[in-house]
Amino acid sequence: MNEHDRSRTPYVPNETQHPWRRFVALGDSFTEGIGDPDPNHPGVHRGWADRVAEVLASQVDGFAYANLAVRGKLIAQIVADQVAPAVELRPDLISICAGGNDVIRPGTDPDDIAGQLEAAVVDLAATGAAIIVFTGIDTNFTPVFRPFRGKVAIYNENVRTIADKYDCIVADQWALKAVQDARFFDDDRLHYNALGHHEIARMVLRALNVPNDLLPMQPDPLPQRSWREARAEDLSWAREHLVPWVLRRLRHQSSGDNIVPKRPEPLPVSLHEAPDAAQPGEHTTP
Repeated sequence: MNEHDRSRTPYVPNETQHPWRRFVALGDSFTEGIGDPDPNHPGVHRGWADRVAEVLASQVDGFAYANLAVRGKLIAQIVADQVAPAVELRPDLISICAGGNDVIRPGTDPDDIAGQLEAAVVDLAATGAAIIVFTGIDTNFTPVFRPFRGKVAIYNENVRTIADKYDCIVADQWALKAVQDARFFDDDRLHYNALGHHEIARMVLRALNVPNDLLPMQPDPLPQRSWREARAEDLSWAREHLVPWVLRRLRHQSSGDNIVPKRPEPLPVSLHEAPDAAQPGEHTTP
């Protein structure tokens, strides 16, 4: 197996306990968990990182987890605001997913964005922690973001090159075909919903070679809609989500303005009694 293939980390059954005791997650809305509201804590979003932390915590004693991610942040903001605090927390497992908000901005350069990611990885790698990096999703399935598919692909190859160079673990969203489906996304069509975050958690645990009981989930069948109903839904989405997003870009505003990290310190993890984690229920396929 060559170095490039090794970075993609195929699943290998692991009969021993995972080695990590302190997990710190960095990033934007994807890692904060936007689109996956926690029913037990109003106003808080759960997300894939919380789900991964719950599995890791269930398998070892003394596990702690911090999440520094804030919605809407560009990669320069993530590097400036989250990398140094993450290093100070002395983690042995770090995830960083950054650059997605930059890639989908017109006129940005995926090579430049990747250079900023590499600078962050250099500082994080100095801790000796295992580092998880993410490729971007293949946007071919969504008309709104399909024009950025080429930029995402270029950025992904840069991410894989960085992973090879610094021995990172790659969580490969591009290859995760199951989530390339509107039913795995929130109503804003930008953030994963609970189904999507669940599948990302399964993918990350697979990349880490951590056994778990999370089962694949099957969304409800697509509703039957006429062309007129579909267009009316598109117009409603544009008014509610697209126009505000564009206006924030024009005003140099962010959905993360005045938002603080939801979990700035490494804390013990309370296991979440969610139906998709223990008893999958009606949305689960065997």
